[in-house]
Amino acid sequence: MQFNQTGAPDVLQIVDVTVSAPKANEVQIQMQALGLNRAEMMYREGAYVIEPVFPATMGYEGAGVVTAVGENVREFKAGDKVSVIPSFMFTEYGTYGEIVNMPVHAVVKHPENLTMEQATASWMMFVTAYGGLIEFGNVQAGDFVVLNAATSSVGLAAIQIAKMQGATVIALSRTHAKGDVLLEKGADFVVTTQEDDITAKLLEISGGKGVNLVFDPVGGKEAAKIINAMAQDGRYIIYGALSYDDIAVPVFPILGKHLAVRGYELFEITTVPEKLAQAKQFVFDGLASGQLKPEIDKIFAFDEMVQAHEYMASNAQMGKILVKI
Repeated sequence: MQFNQTGAPDVLQIVDVTVSAPKANEVQIQMQALGLNRAEMMYREGAYVIEPVFPATMGYEGAGVVTAVGENVREFKAGDKVSVIPSFMFTEYGTYGEIVNMPVHAVVKHPENLTMEQATASWMMFVTAYGGLIEFGNVQAGDFVVLNAATSSVGLAAIQIAKMQGATVIALSRTHAKGDVLLEKGADFVVTTQEDDITAKLLEISGGKGVNLVFDPVGGKEAAKIINAMAQDGRYIIYGALSYDDIAVPVFPILGKHLAVRGYELFEITTVPEKLAQAKQFVFDGLASGQLKPEIDKIFAFDEMVQAHEYMASNAQMGKILVKI
């Protein structure tokens, strides 16, 4: 799947290319399923952190079967069932294809209890949530944790991880339309950003103490309403910019409560070998035990990639959008 100019989903085209043999430290995979990400939509539109190099391909996630390995690869062999963890740039690699080469550090064996579709829907969301909540958020039992855009795949993964750690989860959603579903997915409370007084509701839920950890991919002006309801020594972690507006940061709560506000990217985990190894183990164990369960929203065919990208732009999904090959 390639595109030769930035724009709407219909710039995506299926083309026949010759895939070279894997180089040193590469694994060749026959892909069976792909997971879609907003980063891919932004890259296609020319609004990502890097500019496309045409003809451009992309894709951060997927699962399939190893067909060949390059020199120096010892941990994988032909026939292994594997998944891909985002830890490369689209100008280097991409999963949007029937046969792709991947860097060995981005490949992981997944538990046998998962289907290819479940494996595809696991690693991006759970590793992202692990980094924000465990590695940098230091979530503790008894913490009040706020998850913005909680119906996203990462939001749903974060609900599971926060609950595993004994936290009370407050899910934020734009309206109450998906509130019951979020409660079914494990959230303890649902607060809406368009219908509720966010600050007042968070303080009420936390018994006036405030919330301890915020994991937010939205940011924008609404962030101030959350920060105003944070507890002493609270941690606010922003990992996206869905609102496109600058984050509003009220100074006095930060000073008076000694709050920590930081940005977080998945690459902080996936480009540091020891951190990635810990994340892989945490997620693998959670998936194998059944404590972590991937959430799949809808599955498209490979020749329906344009429709899949259009659906992603609609924000209608609850969980991961997949493309099956």
